[in-house]
Amino acid sequence: MITLSPGPIRSVAVVGAHPDDIAIGAGGTLLTLCASSVTEVHALVLTGGGTDREDEERAALADFCSGATVHLTVLGVPDGRSPQHWNTVKEGLEAFRRTCEPDLVLAPQRADAHQDHRLLAELVPTTFRNHLVLGYEIVKWESDLPSTPVLIPLQDSVARRKVELLAAHYRSQHGHDWYDDETFLAVARLRGVQCRSRYAEGFVVEKMLLTVGGAGHFEVER
Repeated sequence: MITLSPGPIRSVAVVGAHPDDIAIGAGGTLLTLCASSVTEVHALVLTGGGTDREDEERAALADFCSGATVHLTVLGVPDGRSPQHWNTVKEGLEAFRRTCEPDLVLAPQRADAHQDHRLLAELVPTTFRNHLVLGYEIVKWESDLPSTPVLIPLQDSVARRKVELLAAHYRSQHGHDWYDDETFLAVARLRGVQCRSRYAEGFVVEKMLLTVGGAGHFEVER
């Protein structure tokens, strides 16, 4: 298996359509990064501003990003109606971009079946044009899990800490029949199988730039 290292990552930008999206899709990666090199996390969530859902997100990210400074912005876009509020989403994303210069961006992936996730996935690469953007997956009722060519292994303790935090912080989601430890560990176990690790998180990359031997570069585009 080919392994690439991006070098030290100090600052991360994470974006989600709803509170809990970031934690479901990239919570293990955030736990890993913030325990090693990341000192600053900039987060944007489109929906839930001014509600209990915002409180859930703030408390959750404080634990997922323990040791790092977290800057969280939560907008008030109506849940499920992001396409109808395109200008608000775009302006919010542009304003967010002006607040940070991250080493890595984590966002939804473009093939997600949920319209709020999909719109954000389409807009993020047009806003963070010179950054490595990895698209995370969000398990749900729809059968839309993608092929994930980028895999980030998780230690067993990290995978289990992720599901503990998901259960502890997002109590508003406990009524969903898919929202439980088994679901999240099953997805992490599947991605782990694909990279010979016990657990992992999977990501989609649309474009990345590889420099080879210092003499030039070639693009890998999907």
